[in-house]
Amino acid sequence: MSTREFKIGPFKISSSMNPYIIAEIGVNHEGSIELAKRLIDEAAEAGAHAAKFQSYKAGKIASKYSPAYWDKSKEPTDSQYKLFQKYDNFNPEDYEKLAQHCKQSGIDFLSTPFDLDAVDFLNPLMPAFKIASADITNVPLLRKVGECGKPVILSTGASTLAEVEFALSILRSCGVQDIAILHCVLNYPTLIANANLDRIRLLQKVFPECLVGYSDHVVPDKTISALECAALLGSVILEKHFTHDKSLAGNDHYHAMDKYDLKAFIAKLQMFSSLVGRTEDKNLQLEAAARKHARRSIVAARGIKRGEALTEDNLIVKRPAHGVSPIHWDEVVGSTACQDIEDDMPLQWFMISPKSEKF
Repeated sequence: MSTREFKIGPFKISSSMNPYIIAEIGVNHEGSIELAKRLIDEAAEAGAHAAKFQSYKAGKIASKYSPAYWDKSKEPTDSQYKLFQKYDNFNPEDYEKLAQHCKQSGIDFLSTPFDLDAVDFLNPLMPAFKIASADITNVPLLRKVGECGKPVILSTGASTLAEVEFALSILRSCGVQDIAILHCVLNYPTLIANANLDRIRLLQKVFPECLVGYSDHVVPDKTISALECAALLGSVILEKHFTHDKSLAGNDHYHAMDKYDLKAFIAKLQMFSSLVGRTEDKNLQLEAAARKHARRSIVAARGIKRGEALTEDNLIVKRPAHGVSPIHWDEVVGSTACQDIEDDMPLQWFMISPKSEKF
C-alpha cells in the first residue's frame, strides 16, 4: 500500500513545494524552559510547522566512556555522556508545558525519544514520532514507537539501505503504515561537498511506499540552499536545527538556522511554488496572443492560379497563424487551388480543393 501522502495533525504532507518544516530546537534551550518557549514562538513566527526537542537522560543514552564524534573546535565537550548531562534536566512535566505552549503558538510539538520511558510520556503529547538516525538499529525503541500507532519520521544518517529496510520492517510489523524517511548526514557541520543530496532520489526510488525528506546539518547561507535543493529534489519533510543566536558556542547553534533564515527560505520556497505551478496547463489562455501571432500558417510562396496544384515549391510556412496550420501540411500539398491566391497570402480552407476532388 502506498503511503506517499499522510497527515501529521491537520497538515497533509504531499508536496515538496509545501513541505512540512520541522524547527529542530533539540537542546538549544540549554536547560531553560523560558528560552525553550521563546524558541517555539520564533519558530512559529518564522513559519515552521513543528518545533522539535530531544528527550533523554544522560545515563540512559550514553555510557560514561562514549567518545565525542563532533567538531571539538565548535563543541569542546570530550564525551557524549558529559554533553548529554548538560542538557538533560527537563522532566515529563516540562515537556507537557512545552507541548501546551506549542498549542498556544499554533505549531506542532515534537520531541525525539531516546529511551523507552520517553516514548511513554511523549506519546500523548505528539501527533507523530521522530526517530533519530542513531537509533535505526535500536529494536526495542523502534517497537515501542511502532506500538503507539502514530506516523513515524525516521532519519537515515550513517545508515545502509539494508539498515533502513530493517528499521522499516520492524515498524511495519507493529502496524505502522505512515512512515517518512529523511536523508541525513551525521556530521556536524556537514560540508557542502558531503551533503550528498542525490541520496534523496535514491531513497525515493528504493522506498516508493514512503514519504522522503531531508534533515540538514549544513551551515545555512542566506536562504538555506541545502533545504532549497532538497525541496526541488522532492523532499516533503524538511528538518533543521533552530536557534535564537547562531553565534553561540557549542552544541547545535553553529549549524542551526534562526527565524530570519527560515523566513527567507520560506519566501524562496513560495517563489519556487509559483514558478513550478501545477501539472495542468493553466497558461494557454495567457499565451493566446502568442499562439495566434507567433505560430505559423501555410502561405503562398508566389502567386497561385485557380486550378493550380499546391506543391512544396509554391508554398511556404510563415507567421502569423491566421490561416491553415502547417500541422495540415501533408493534407494541403497535392491539393488544388479553388481560386487565385495572391503572393504571401495565408491559405484558408475555402481556397483549397481536397486531394480526392478534381477541380
